[in-house]
Formats: sequence, C-alpha cells, structure tokens
Amino acid sequence: QVRLVESGGGLVQAGGSLRLSCAASGSIFGINAMAWYRQAPGKQRELVATITSSGSTNYADSVKGRFTISRDNAKNTVYLQMNSLKPEDTAVYYCNAGVRTRVLGDYSTYWGQGTQVTVSS
Repeated sequence: QVRLVESGGGLVQAGGSLRLSCAASGSIFGINAMAWYRQAPGKQRELVATITSSGSTNYADSVKGRFTISRDNAKNTVYLQMNSLKPEDTAVYYCNAGVRTRVLGDYSTYWGQGTQVTVSS
C-alpha cells in the first residue's frame, strides 16, 4: 500500500507565496515521474508541473516563471514552490506519482488527497 500525503496549502493574498509538499510512504521500490495537478471549482483537473526521476521539469504555461517543482528522492517527496500567486491559482492541488511496489514490478499511479490553496485579491 502506498500513500501520498500533501501539506502546505492555505489562504494567501495575491502576490504571496506558498510551498506545497507531498510525501510518499509505504511499500516503495522506486518512483519515476512525480507531478502536481490542480482542480478549481467547476473546472477539470489540470496538470501544473512534472518532474522526472532525474530532475527534468515541465510546467503549464499559466505557471511558468512563478512555480518551481522539485523533489528529494531520499525522502520520496515532491515540492511545489508557488510565488507571485494570483486569484486564478485558487484550487485544490493534488500530487501524483508513478510508484513501483515490488522489486521488479511495474509502476502504478498514485494520487494524494489534495490540499486547498486559496488566493485572495
């Protein structure tokens, strides 16, 4: 069993910053790509940023230059540093990871429960 637990969400004024964390725990024999998604009320879940096991990153156009994704492989943790936040960044943020739960097994996708980020104007 694998759990992904997000933390760091909250209420912040426009222009402020937040740092989200997502820690994976359980029977883990490897993690490949990790990612952050978000879902605003009435909208579909959208990809925010991804990071590979080697550290290559990719961002949605809407957050480029403001958000930074990083990971600590020793801690099985992925981070999302969010700067210059805007009201349109308000959403529930979810982390996602490809996890191998057996030594020679395939990778399966796991999701966290989400953390609320609210940006006031």
